[in-house]
Amino acid sequence: MELSAVSGPDWIGACGVSLLLVAFVLNLFGILPRNSRSYHALNAGGASLACYAAFMIEFLPFVVLEATWATVALVALVRGVGPYTAGPS
Repeated sequence: MELSAVSGPDWIGACGVSLLLVAFVLNLFGILPRNSRSYHALNAGGASLACYAAFMIEFLPFVVLEATWATVALVALVRGVGPYTAGPS
């Protein structure tokens, strides 16, 4: 596939998925905690871009998945989800 043949939705989707993977890898290696604003921002931005790309190519299952992912990440970002606890201390 030539780069000139890559469509707009392909580029948008690739950017979105790249952001999601960056968040995943950084979290996996302990560089970016799962309760950090950066982690939630990367997830929200990546999922939003991937959702938009899926919408552009009319692939509904991926639209639903990514819209849900983006919504959960945005809620966590706005609420400032903190460290997870096992219960009352």
